[in-house]
Formats: sequence, structure tokens, C-alpha cells
Amino acid sequence: MKKIIVFAFLTLSFGTAFAQNNAYWQQHVDYKMDVTMDVKNYKYNGKQELVYTNNSSDTLKKVYYHLYNNAFQPGSEMDARVQTIKDPDARMVNKIKVDGKDVKESRIKTLKPNEIGYLNITNFKQDGVTAATKTAGTILEVTLAKPILPNTKTTFTLDFAGQVPVQIRRSGRNNVEGVELSMAQWYPKMAEFDFEGWHADPYIAREFHGVWGNFDVKITIDKDYVLGGTGYLQNKNEIGHGYQDAGVIVSIPKKTKTLTWHFNAPMVHDFTWAADKEYIHDVVKGPNNVDLHFLYKNNPKYIQNWKNLQPKTVELMNVYNQTVGDYPYKQYSVIQGGDGGMEYAMCTLILGQGTFEGLLGVAAHEMAHSWFQHVLASNELKHGWMDEGFTSFLEDFGSNEIADKKVENPFAGAYKNYYSMANSGKELPQTTHADRFDENRVYSITSYSKGEVFLAQLIYLVGKENLMKTLKKYYSDFKFKHPTPNDIKRSAERVSGANLDWYLTDWTKTTNTIDYGIKSVEENGDQTKISLERIGRMAMPIDLLVEYTDGTMESFYIPLRMMNFEKENPTPAIKRTVLSDWAWAFPTKEFTIAKAKSSIKKITIDPSGLMADVKQENNVYKQ
Repeated sequence: MKKIIVFAFLTLSFGTAFAQNNAYWQQHVDYKMDVTMDVKNYKYNGKQELVYTNNSSDTLKKVYYHLYNNAFQPGSEMDARVQTIKDPDARMVNKIKVDGKDVKESRIKTLKPNEIGYLNITNFKQDGVTAATKTAGTILEVTLAKPILPNTKTTFTLDFAGQVPVQIRRSGRNNVEGVELSMAQWYPKMAEFDFEGWHADPYIAREFHGVWGNFDVKITIDKDYVLGGTGYLQNKNEIGHGYQDAGVIVSIPKKTKTLTWHFNAPMVHDFTWAADKEYIHDVVKGPNNVDLHFLYKNNPKYIQNWKNLQPKTVELMNVYNQTVGDYPYKQYSVIQGGDGGMEYAMCTLILGQGTFEGLLGVAAHEMAHSWFQHVLASNELKHGWMDEGFTSFLEDFGSNEIADKKVENPFAGAYKNYYSMANSGKELPQTTHADRFDENRVYSITSYSKGEVFLAQLIYLVGKENLMKTLKKYYSDFKFKHPTPNDIKRSAERVSGANLDWYLTDWTKTTNTIDYGIKSVEENGDQTKISLERIGRMAMPIDLLVEYTDGTMESFYIPLRMMNFEKENPTPAIKRTVLSDWAWAFPTKEFTIAKAKSSIKKITIDPSGLMADVKQENNVYKQ
């Protein structure tokens, strides 16, 4: 009864979110899947029923599914990408010798037939009528038996047979730490259709995009395995393995060879699970009575790290709730089973060995994705910076909040990475599709670091208080939706009153850089004339700090004309003078301060370090 109440509450909450914006629409899916896993040969068979609701004004004659497992085959697009990119992911290559030289060989290329991944679809029907299907790599194209009219539903049924690949990237079997099954992107997954059309992207390297909906999943597997993942376990008193209610003793008959795990996951856009015979399963209470599950290998060397992780996860979730908004589900699982770390609905798969600091860092990042991707579901392939960048911001902010010793600027590492890329000549705009980057490193810095700086720099532009209010408004307005870059920009504008279209355009759609300098400091009687110059294409307002020889300080603020905004003084203890604004078309700005040049010890552009000036050697003047 309790689970039914929780499900009804969540469904009601999600429905309310849609009612707030009648102009917005998104598709909806309800999955029912029943799958049986053969753990001896790593193959599985399943049936899927999917009720698809077309909330668009389009009549759909085709639909598309993702078959991600098919990427893990020699000759796939993913295999080709690993072989041709300049800096392939180290997890996806083997180092071999060719003519005495070290060569990186794609691991996918060397997979044997019993090691590859595949997902084969048969018996596809629409409302009981056979529909034509065509598989091209990781995409299944379905020509419908009848068109789906606007604001109508249809039911798709299919049978699927899969093989779990040797783990190379994210999903697979027998990973480097010995976890047997990491079942990510394992089922036929409906592609997203939105105001831009179909997003039937092949699985080449990067991230994912999915349709919001409800999942009802039954997994039948050898009784010795412990499972964790997305959703609420419906039959925990039949399963045992640490899931049963307090005081209930689960006795599984010896003749029973398999167990069926039944999960429900309301309003998610993915479903992931992992399984191993040696999992230790701990449960602790998190904020708002959330059950935090921890599943990890019984390795004595690392058990204490996992125990220490648990209270820190509670602390982090509390900070994330306060910073963005409450985690909306009543369950979250941290599961050893990844090839690094990867976020999924209501859970994460991560590596579990190494140092405690490393474990905590990965867990902090992946759990932050529960807000920025698994509640605010931006299109990761088109706008990876909204996903990875905002997550990195929340991770660094939250980790600093719970640290024994806080730092003044927890985002400094992201700025450093961005400067390295911006000055390398290799940068591409953040609008570049995630699969189109020439180098993995450039993609990573663009998405993670430059995306993080997008938010951190808003502190410089509109003030910390406005930025924090922006995050809460963005979450409130767009949770359980698919927000776009304009949505975060408009949230910031609505909160602050500033015009920020120029910021979104220059920062995300171009490689324009910020570069300001102190051009000259000249004596002007008993006053001093200061000349600043804009060298980079991208304009910014200017915070300037003047330190005098007598130990006093004074700050100056130059608003940016096209922002139509004046920021609150970020350092109220220091007297601030607001100067006339600076329009972009003027490359220089001059002003006079009422003290002699000889009294000036130091002048600094942006003492906070939150303006991403790519060449900072000309930002400081010293006598």
C-alpha cells in the first residue's frame, strides 16, 4: 500500500509540472518488459509492450528505437570511431606492437562472436498488427501499420534477444573489477521525438536522450545474484538479499533456481540494472526519507571506503536538494559496476576500487546528474554542456560545502581547463554535436569545464544570490521536461532582470573569447586616468579593484550596456563606484579616479577570478 501511495504522489507531481506551461509538449511512453537472463552464456530474451502517446501536432508514420548493444561489434560506427579519433578512450583500446611501434587497437575490433553485444528484434506489432522493421546499426526503423494521429495512443509489442558484450564502455559483463553484469542501455529504447523532430542518433561514443515515461520491469535471473538499479522493487519480501522489510525472514526453497525481480520506475527516461553474486547491500536513510542503496563487491580492501561513502552521500544529497531542489524519488542506488562512472535513472554505476577520495569524487559527480539529466533532461548529444557542465558545477559546489576546509573558488579547476583549451587553437563551439569533436579531450573540456564555467561566470555577471535563485527556478520550471539552452538563459533573465542573450550566443555558439587588459595608467595632476581595452571579441562588465599604498581599497564597476543591468556590490565592505556603461563597439574605456598615481599600489581586473579572461597577464597593474 505504501508503494502505491508513493507512486500516485509522484505521478501527480509530474502531471502538475506539465500544466504550468500549456505551450510545451513532450511524448510519453509506458514500458512493460519481462526478461530472462541466462547467466551461463550472457544471453537474454524478453518481451516488451510499449504504450506510446503522441502529444505532438504531427501525424507519425514511422518510429525509431535505439539498439545500443549493436555498437559493440567489429565494424560498427563505434568501432570505426575508436580507430580514427586522435585520442581514443583508453578504456576502449589495447596497446599492441606493430613493426616495433606502440599502436592503439580498438577492443571492439577484436571481439569474438561470443563476446560481442547484439539486440535482435522480432514479432513487432502495432495494436496487434505486424509492422515492418529495418535495422541499421544501432537504430531500428519501424514503418507503422497505421499512422499515429496527434493526441492519440498506440501499443507496440515486440520480442527481443540480446547478448551482453564484454564490458568495453559503460554496459557489459565482467568489468575490470569483476562485476558480472552491468546492464545499461540493454533494451529496445524508443527514440525521442520533439519540436525539432526525431533524435534517432546512432550510438557512436557519447551520451543519450530518452522519452519520459513509466517502466514496469520483471527480470528473471539465477537466485544467487543480487540486483540493484532503477526503480522500486515491488516484491522485496520474495527476494531477500537485504531488500526485505524489517522482521521478515525470506526462505527460498532449495529447488528454486531463479528469482524474478519486479521493479516499477515512475516518470524516468531510462532503466538500468546491475547484478553480481558477491554484492554487499547496505541501505541508509537520506534526506526526505530517501532510501540510499549501496551495492559493492565483497572485497575487504575496499569495504571501509564504501562504508565511509555512505554518510558523505547523505550530506551531498542534502546540499544538492538545498541548492537546486528536492530529489523527487524515494530511492537512489550507488552501484559498483561501471567503467569509471555513469549516471542512470535513480542510480549510478561506478568503479569501486582506488582511493576514498576518488570514490567520493565520482559518486558526487554521478549523483549530481540526478538533477542535471535525470530530472532536467537536456539533449546530451546536442547540449552536453548543460548536462556535464551543470553537473560538474553542482559537484564542485557541493563537495566544497561538505569539505573540512573550504576553498574560495571551487570552480578554479574548470576555469584552468577552459583556458588551456581556448588558448590551444583546438576549441569548437559548444553547439558542436557530441560525436563530431576531433578529440575526446576537446569534447570533455567543452562539455564539463566550459559548461561549468557558464554557470560560475553567471555569479560574476548577475551575482551569487541571483545565480542560486536561477538554479531553483530552472529546476522548478523544467523538471521532468527536456530543457534547451534558451531555458536556462531565460530563467537567469527572469530572476535577475538582466539581458543575457548575448552571453548565451557568444559563450555557447562561438569560440569568441574574453580578453581585457589595463592599457595605461597615467598621472593627471592629483588624479589618475586609467584606460582599459577589450581585446577579445566577447564583451563583459568589469569589476576593478584599486589597492592604495596606505592599505585602503576601492572598487569600480563598469556595467555592460547590452546587459541593461547593474550588479549588486559583491564586496560590500569595500566602497564601490559605479561608472558609466561600456558599449561593445568601443574597444577602450577611460575613466579617472580622484587620487594621484603615486598613491596606487595595484589595480586588478576581476579580483574574484570568475570572469573567464583567457590572457590574464595584462589584468594587473603594479607600481
